[in-house]
Amino acid sequence: MSLIKSISGIRGTIGGAAGDTLNPLDIVKFTSAYATFIRKSTANGSNKIVVGRDARISGEMVKNVVCGTLLGMGYDVINIGLASTPTTELAVTMAQADGGIIITASHNPRHWNALKLLNANGEFLTAADGAEVLAIAEAESFNYADVDHLGKYSEESFDQRHIDAVMSLQLVDAEAVKKAGFKVVVDAINSVGGLILPPLLDRLGVEYTLLNGEANGDFAHNPEPLEKNLSGIMNELAKGGYDLGIVVDPDVDRLAFICEDGTMYGEEYTLVSVADYVLSHTPGTTVSNLSSTRALRDVTEKHGGKYSAAAVGEVNVTTKMKEVGAVIGGEGNGGVIYPESHYGRDALVGIALFLSSLAQKGMKVSELRKTFPEYFIAKNRIDLTPDTDVDALLTTVKEMYQAQPDVTVNDIDGVKLDFPDKWVHLRKSNTEPIIRVYSEAHTMEEADAIGKKIMDIVYSYTK
Repeated sequence: MSLIKSISGIRGTIGGAAGDTLNPLDIVKFTSAYATFIRKSTANGSNKIVVGRDARISGEMVKNVVCGTLLGMGYDVINIGLASTPTTELAVTMAQADGGIIITASHNPRHWNALKLLNANGEFLTAADGAEVLAIAEAESFNYADVDHLGKYSEESFDQRHIDAVMSLQLVDAEAVKKAGFKVVVDAINSVGGLILPPLLDRLGVEYTLLNGEANGDFAHNPEPLEKNLSGIMNELAKGGYDLGIVVDPDVDRLAFICEDGTMYGEEYTLVSVADYVLSHTPGTTVSNLSSTRALRDVTEKHGGKYSAAAVGEVNVTTKMKEVGAVIGGEGNGGVIYPESHYGRDALVGIALFLSSLAQKGMKVSELRKTFPEYFIAKNRIDLTPDTDVDALLTTVKEMYQAQPDVTVNDIDGVKLDFPDKWVHLRKSNTEPIIRVYSEAHTMEEADAIGKKIMDIVYSYTK
């Protein structure tokens, strides 16, 4: 697998043939480019950059290279150690730093790692800013500090301040949660969730059993929080005696729930459930990406609000949220973004708000799930030859449907076809010759059928 360079940073595997992976030379180059960009662009001027990492095995090595490079660029480094992605984002603003680097490959397997880049607001770089970092790296246009102007190194934990910030949110009803006496199971996937979730649950008065809680980076199973990877915690819940299962990914920005009977709540419904609770207290606009469930739109309109769609990608969602003044937003992969806290996906915020809602409603988790519109998403892909003009294919599909009165076409990110009772979203991959096809309907059979129908149209133009 080649090194993947994008506007959000660099990502690759550790080990293998030189030049095909995330190696120390790449890390130095892109860290140097980022530091050069920050020095040119930041209005803060604190000369501090925060560095945090998840617990994956390569994290120590990558952290040492990143921190040493930043010191060589003349930046003071605040190393917050093993920390969740949302903790690192908050630490940037709490420390009044010029930016931050998160060392995490999110839900990717153990041999992956990545650098994710933050601005002075603790938010991911915009597309334009990310492109500038890539250009600086490509040109190797950076200068290192002389011996009298090297940066200073310090270590500090922000976990407790993150938890304090969550507990101070107005809609976190800690009293109701404590009174409910919840008993939960947590799968922390042997990463930083095992460090920060127990003290959060202690503050909320929740009794918990912790699975895979040692933050050693040796993931007990595939770290993406999908049903096929979660048999361990699902079996534990099926034994009975628990109210809820909580699952996070290695950097704790994605959140999935499991019902008290051991069945999946559905990661698409993490945001839907939290949004329903927030909207019941603070009606307003919501945002999710084009590939997320229509249930968020339904719930938003039920509360008298307006729903807006954004292109896929967290920075696109947060940009749209700011544009429309959304009270809550996120992504259907279990990412909750609550502006009252910060503009970043945060599983701690999601857990605290979900438990508050559950406590106030006095329902079982499975009962709460049944209160929301039922949708199913099918995920397919169209494999193409490397010389295929993918943009032309997407344009053909768009033109075929845009004149139909019962179809709304959105082309801000690939092509999305919104039918009255279902939708299909086609997006091209930036790294391989494929089109990802997501489709949603009231049954899985309908969702798969409409997706396959559009796929057949695409295939007919590739013959």
